[in-house]
Amino acid sequence: QVQLVESGGGLVQPGGSLRLSCAASRSIFSINAMGWYRQAPGKQREWVATITGISYTNYADSVKGRFTISRDNAKNTVYLQMNSLKPEDTAVYYCKALGPSEEYWGQGTQVTVSS
Repeated sequence: QVQLVESGGGLVQPGGSLRLSCAASRSIFSINAMGWYRQAPGKQREWVATITGISYTNYADSVKGRFTISRDNAKNTVYLQMNSLKPEDTAVYYCKALGPSEEYWGQGTQVTVSS
């Protein structure tokens, strides 16, 4: 089993940057994929980015070119570097770990983009 704890959320101005972290309770080496999702007020949860292995990444069109997902197995942590933030990026961001037969979710961290 894996416990996930997100951190790094907060209030930033449009155009600003923020880095989210997702710390896992154990090694994520055996995890098939790690991902970030978000849920804005009044909206459904949506996929943001996924990293598989050490370098295979994929992004939602809405964040491609602005967000970067990365993984540090030595620290059991996955990151989401968020640049050029827009008000529409405001949401609770969730970390997800996908294993061979199970998935795990963190509790989320709030990101608010506003002047």
